[in-house]
Amino acid sequence: MAGQSVGAAACDKPVYLSFDTGHMGVAPLIAQVLRDEAVPATFFLANERTKTGGWSLDAQWAPWWRELAASPLRHAFGSHTWDHHTWLADRVDGGFDTRPSMGPAAGQRQVLTAAAYCAELQRPAERFQAMTGRVMAPLFRAPGGKTSPALLKAAQACGWQHVGWAPAGFLGDELPSDKYPNDALLAKALAGIRAGDILVAHLGIWSRQDPWAPAVLQPLVTGLKARGFCFASLREHPVYRSALAGR
Repeated sequence: MAGQSVGAAACDKPVYLSFDTGHMGVAPLIAQVLRDEAVPATFFLANERTKTGGWSLDAQWAPWWRELAASPLRHAFGSHTWDHHTWLADRVDGGFDTRPSMGPAAGQRQVLTAAAYCAELQRPAERFQAMTGRVMAPLFRAPGGKTSPALLKAAQACGWQHVGWAPAGFLGDELPSDKYPNDALLAKALAGIRAGDILVAHLGIWSRQDPWAPAVLQPLVTGLKARGFCFASLREHPVYRSALAGR
């Protein structure tokens, strides 16, 4: 229920809510729902353009990230690459073809060495620590969830572990509103989510006309709680909790 602190130890049906950055237009609303419902979450950070013309990791948003990092809910934080690099293909030289959606090469096919990809993962961690004084967990989510064994191996070699999501955990906030209205997304999520699932949504999606949060997030949280689920950050996840110990 709202106001009650709920963690993975409180029940045997935990789910793990996570958010990737976006245009940040619904970020304050999402944070409010999490506070009201005492729901911890995990956030994956990239430096994405915002609705106010800035960037999700710029000085305007630093106080918001700092407050989130200091929350008694103990949210967790990982990298989403600095310029939101989507993996396209492996290269025979050990590098990767990617397409960043942000930065000076936005929208262009770009070649990254393994070391350059590791640097892309590290930049959000450095910025997060500068904004909050906290050390980011060595976890990342590749944009779009697109990876290859070679990319995962390269990231692991420089200390990063990948986090995907469950099929039912794709909450659909990046889908077009006309074909996937909020009520349909909510019904699908409530019917499909199972204990142990990692859920994914965003702090704002440019292409969606009908904002997903809080319209879907609020009833999703209360609906899952009513079905006996509880919420935890990846601090409690059996695969990832060791990476978050002490962070």
